[in-house]
Amino acid sequence: MQRKFLTNLSLLLFLNLLIKPFWVFGIDRTVQNLVGVEAFGFYFVVFNFSFLFNILLDLGITNFNNRNIAQNHHLLSKHFSGILLMKLLLAFLYLGVTFFVAVWKYNPDQLKLLGVLAFNQFLISFILYLRSNISGLLMFKTDSFLSVLDRMLMILFCGILLWGHVTSTPFRIEWFVYSQTAAYVFTAITALLIVIKKAKFKRLNWNWPFFLMIMKQSAPFALLVLFMTFYNRLDPVMLGILLDKSKGNEQAGIYASGFRIFDAVNMIAYLFSVLLVPVFSKMIKHKENVEQMVKLSFTMIITPAILIALGSFFYSNELMALLYNAHLHDSAHVFQILMGGFIAVSATYIFGTLLTANGNLKELNIIACCGLLISFSCNFFLIPKFLAIGSAYASLITQFTTAAVQVVLAVKVFKLKPNYRYLLTLILYVVGVATFNILSRAYPVHLSFIPGHLSWIGGFLLMVFASVLLSVLLKLWSIGSLLRILRSER
Repeated sequence: MQRKFLTNLSLLLFLNLLIKPFWVFGIDRTVQNLVGVEAFGFYFVVFNFSFLFNILLDLGITNFNNRNIAQNHHLLSKHFSGILLMKLLLAFLYLGVTFFVAVWKYNPDQLKLLGVLAFNQFLISFILYLRSNISGLLMFKTDSFLSVLDRMLMILFCGILLWGHVTSTPFRIEWFVYSQTAAYVFTAITALLIVIKKAKFKRLNWNWPFFLMIMKQSAPFALLVLFMTFYNRLDPVMLGILLDKSKGNEQAGIYASGFRIFDAVNMIAYLFSVLLVPVFSKMIKHKENVEQMVKLSFTMIITPAILIALGSFFYSNELMALLYNAHLHDSAHVFQILMGGFIAVSATYIFGTLLTANGNLKELNIIACCGLLISFSCNFFLIPKFLAIGSAYASLITQFTTAAVQVVLAVKVFKLKPNYRYLLTLILYVVGVATFNILSRAYPVHLSFIPGHLSWIGGFLLMVFASVLLSVLLKLWSIGSLLRILRSER
């Protein structure tokens, strides 16, 4: 199982690292710089609001289905027809609730944009459900290509609008949203055709007892996703609520600038959970020991997370100046804080996924509910005084609190033995990476082929190289061990 995890993770990471960074830094960033901080903040607030009730599109069906199909492949043909119809009905519920809440706060322009973004949320949810069937069947290669198909199409469509000289008018934020819609529609159709073939689907079939059964079994997943969505997406929404319109949009735009790299690396870290849900589910069903898989996956995600978080902290001003041309100081401060939380998020993707696969939904829901309360309270008190920076601190506090509790719970449930030598090695690695960053700032390395205003890149690259070498010397990353796993029998 370790071999299957590593080979498919390699493909998934390769495809996503090939496509998604260009989307985030080539397209998304360019759009913000073109339309301005306030206009992008206007979009960012509405975009995050469209996330708040998207659990109504799914009610935990996708997470339940991924775990269920991974353990019982034969249920795909039996369940697909009924769940497909349920997804369509839930779309109307989501749209109704979202707009009922939005009309009390948003103006006509925001509601118009919300209509398109809400439709996009339905398409995203539908694609994720279809992919849960594909990954549940352990068709990881197919799922890997589907995971980047939408972004590839978005890059194509937005690239034409940005640089294709097909229009004489300035780029509008609405075009950015419409391009996403077109890409999601094509990806949804592609995934649907694949699943229809595997499920031998013939027609929609409404079955009320089946509906109730699925709702009952997926309800804990739904509640978990609801709580996590709220505390992960609440920050920019509360900036728009607690501040006046102009100030709220501006601060949301600043938050979006700092959030962009966090979102990019989070997309990559999330891929671990995509693969680990079916892997852990199958191992738990067959009563296999998960300790080695937990250690392997945690090491693979936490090592680069520490490097990225510390590198972002020490080089925040340079990275923000490289990407943007306004509000650089505040964006850099927000960025530093958010990237610190990336370490906690990475741990959650391993231990939270393990607990999900084991069915510890009650405990996870309690943790997530507490996380929501912490996020709301911190935002409420910090935003009026510290604006976007206060919201970033609220995110950091929430992420570390929930991650710490999940780790403790996983250790207790699976009786994982504390490996003090391993923990000491991680601490040495943190100290080493921090030291390399300090030295690279104190003694910059100037490379002749790099322009003067980018002279910091030489020291940054040397710091990254030294940190990777340190992880190998400390045997956090062992090339020999990875090769033995890849060559081993299943």
